[in-house]
Amino acid sequence: MEAHEAHETHEHLEHHASADSGFKTRAALLVSVLAMVLALASLGGSDATKEATYHNLMASNAYSFYQAKNIRQTAYKVAADELEITLAKDEKLSAASRELVGKKLEAYRKNIERYESEPDTGEGKKELMARAKEHEHERDTALRRDPWFDYAEALLQIAIVLTSVAIITSRRQLLWGALGLGLMGALSTVNGFLLLI
Repeated sequence: MEAHEAHETHEHLEHHASADSGFKTRAALLVSVLAMVLALASLGGSDATKEATYHNLMASNAYSFYQAKNIRQTAYKVAADELEITLAKDEKLSAASRELVGKKLEAYRKNIERYESEPDTGEGKKELMARAKEHEHERDTALRRDPWFDYAEALLQIAIVLTSVAIITSRRQLLWGALGLGLMGALSTVNGFLLLI
């Protein structure tokens, strides 16, 4: 081998090593970016799960409270009906007894109305139902967001593995595949937060 050929071979190896070093640097940077997006996707997925659980519990509590109010309201309705029947049937009641039964009947009717709606406290049946529906809506939104984070995590983890294999094998095609999967994972993460789709 002549000196000229040896010099060309040496330059070729240096150029190849330099190109290989640049490739590995870009691949390592890609791993870093993918890991950062993966951390965001993981955080978003965890938050969506917690939010869905929280709002499901709050909706359940509101419906339970609604049911308790409904039972009490029904008890007052039955009692009011019985007092009305007593007033209509029993003509032997004294005026004082009629007045007492009338006052009790009026108190029962006020309670019946109060259980239907209590805007001051927000604990009437009407307000409780609205609160339960709002929590259901928030829960459903969180449940729609959660799968996008799951998809993102899977895509990003596969992209990181492909990038690692690309670094070891110096296969640029694997890096392009990892970049594509990473982009899909990033878009899934963004959609998990914003629900664009």
